Amino acid sequence: MTNMSRRELLTLAATSAVALATPASADAPAQFAPEEVIDDGQRFFGTVSRGLAQGVQEACRRWGLPNAYILGQEASGAFVGGLRYGEGKMFTRNAGNQRVYWQGPSIGFDAGADGDRTMMLVYNLPDTGAIFDRFGGLDGSAYFVGGLGFTALGAKGVVVVPIRTGLGWRLGVNLNYLKFTQRATWNPF
Repeated sequence: MTNMSRRELLTLAATSAVALATPASADAPAQFAPEEVIDDGQRFFGTVSRGLAQGVQEACRRWGLPNAYILGQEASGAFVGGLRYGEGKMFTRNAGNQRVYWQGPSIGFDAGADGDRTMMLVYNLPDTGAIFDRFGGLDGSAYFVGGLGFTALGAKGVVVVPIRTGLGWRLGVNLNYLKFTQRATWNPF
């Protein structure tokens, strides 16, 4: 077996984690080209833009073009059970931009804490109100001072792909969901 770089390992892990999600439908609303998402993400993420570009390209290869994306920040912590809180702005082509908040619990073999800048690619979003739901999935984290990773969450045919980069120490795998809301709340359920 050959030694893999951290980026190659993250790309392989992300590809494995999202293998069960459904592909984007052909009649989806107005979509964003990968170059547009990458350009906006590079301005947002800064120095880790090469890893971001690879993540966006892999997601677009797997699901097609997103019809919305979210830029924001979040914080999370876990010791077996965990919590995640975040806020950001969702961008769409023809429904405008909208402030969103997310929070959610997790449970698994997971310990540590991290603070992240987050880009979420959104696929198959029929209307902006459909984002206000619970999106479940499996997440793996390996942060030692800093890290980059992505996963996929789904609900009712909509797929959300969070791409995170941040600081902290965290190691583990967990089952989780993110609940998107119009207002900030401390209630993760």
